[in-house]
Amino acid sequence: MATPNEQREALTLMHQMGLSDGAIERRKKIVGLDSTDVTRIAAIRDPVLHRLDEYAGIFFDHLSGLDEARPLLQNQALADKAKRLKKDHLRAMVSGDYGSGYVEQRIELGLLYAVAGLDTRLFLGAFHHLLRNIGVDIVKHAGHAAYDAFESYMSLKKVAFFDIGLIVDVLVFERERVIRQQQEAIRELSTPVLQLRERLLLLPIIGVIDTYRARLITESLLQEIRSARARVVVMDITGVATIDSRVANHIMQTVAAARLMGAQVIVTGISAPVAQSLVALGIELGTLDTVGDLQGGIERAEHTLGYRLMQAGAPELVDGRLNGAS
Repeated sequence: MATPNEQREALTLMHQMGLSDGAIERRKKIVGLDSTDVTRIAAIRDPVLHRLDEYAGIFFDHLSGLDEARPLLQNQALADKAKRLKKDHLRAMVSGDYGSGYVEQRIELGLLYAVAGLDTRLFLGAFHHLLRNIGVDIVKHAGHAAYDAFESYMSLKKVAFFDIGLIVDVLVFERERVIRQQQEAIRELSTPVLQLRERLLLLPIIGVIDTYRARLITESLLQEIRSARARVVVMDITGVATIDSRVANHIMQTVAAARLMGAQVIVTGISAPVAQSLVALGIELGTLDTVGDLQGGIERAEHTLGYRLMQAGAPELVDGRLNGAS
């Protein structure tokens, strides 16, 4: 029996995947599963239930011969849960009820496979091996009613393909979720916006800038300008080797957007190759506030904000006289 947390997780994923009652009925129609199949499956329910443990064992015995399945099988807690869910799966396959509750169970099983990192190919191979054994047993013990037994098995295969569609979709969905999370982490690492002082931000850009990354830089910068109420941003591109016309225009748009939000952008570290490329491309940089290096850019930004740096121990001038002088 699934825990309340597992049920919530499965229901949440069902919603994210759009598995409404209508979508479930559509999936059954795609594999041709109807009331006639339910009747046929009822005829083989008892033989399948009688060998439930054996069939579940066949599935995992097949996986045990594959090195890629070790993360699932060597984790005792996961393996025990997977075996329990597989028996529940086989029991439900011959139940005749293939609605939202059935789908929720399949989603839960798919989530477990995803957590264990079970490759889709391994699942398909083991499931095919299991179905083959069930089919052989059904036909073998049918006697003179072999044709009817075969028809019942083909109806059961429709349920199996219905299940395959669900579980594979879960595996793909969860893999894409991980990819999206990784992309988000990379995005945050590749576009860091640092607060140097109150209302002063530093945006160091390193590496290749394509159109996609340029858009991410803009989004990150504008968000930080708003949250930090920044007045000045130093954008350092010392680590950028090349910039094409699209990226250059995007940087210009970023500067313009920052100005609309009340922040001045100082661009530093334009290398000779980048400067030559921009000139050759005919990019108009007259509106950019540029400084040769990062230190100079920070000094200008601090001056703009009214900061004044003094050497430690140096006497301070007050009204044109040295502080403390008589």
